[in-house]
Amino acid sequence: MIGKIRLIRAGITPYREIWDLQKSLFASVSETRKDHYLIITEHPPVITLGKSGGRNNLVTTENELSHQGIDVIEIDRGGDVTYHGPGQLVVYPILDLSQFREDVDWYLRCLEDVVIATLDTFSIQAGRIPGLTGVWVKNNKICAIGVKVTRWVTMHGLALNISTDLDHFNHIIPCGITDKGVTSIFKELGNNIDQNDVVKKLCGHFEKIFRVKIYEPSGAALFL
Repeated sequence: MIGKIRLIRAGITPYREIWDLQKSLFASVSETRKDHYLIITEHPPVITLGKSGGRNNLVTTENELSHQGIDVIEIDRGGDVTYHGPGQLVVYPILDLSQFREDVDWYLRCLEDVVIATLDTFSIQAGRIPGLTGVWVKNNKICAIGVKVTRWVTMHGLALNISTDLDHFNHIIPCGITDKGVTSIFKELGNNIDQNDVVKKLCGHFEKIFRVKIYEPSGAALFL
């Protein structure tokens, strides 16, 4: 067992607020090298552009997206363009990899393993596509992954489609990949599942794969 990770359940929270929280925790972990955090949240509809992201991968104009209440935000994670919205479980680990393994590729593969194992508990056979980051069901992405690692401290993370409105992905070319689709747990199973059950299973597999204990302080306040 490497250590403990504090779980922060943020509910449905605007993207910029969670980004500010990530940056605050990232700065704290970078300075103290003591704590680790796992933020679990959902976002109102938003499109984010990573460092590799180009506005040419926006299918709908930003003006039209604004009319539909969908923000477009440039951020500092790796990867291209993705969509976040209700029904999508977003997980942001703030970890000091120097206490795990100083290897970004290892970290990405571990995040994929957590999601693959979680989906397997719901009888969804998911896996990888060589050369592409994320988790896939055949040729359809069910979980996007994009991270930032500086001095071995991580931020950003993964977005798992549970009951996400997949039509919103039509506004973009997801991750700039033109020949692949998107899917969700709901689409694969044909019925809704309890999101809290997904959180419980995902945290359990995160503990096993990263060899940590996730804890949630009683009555802990979310500091935004």
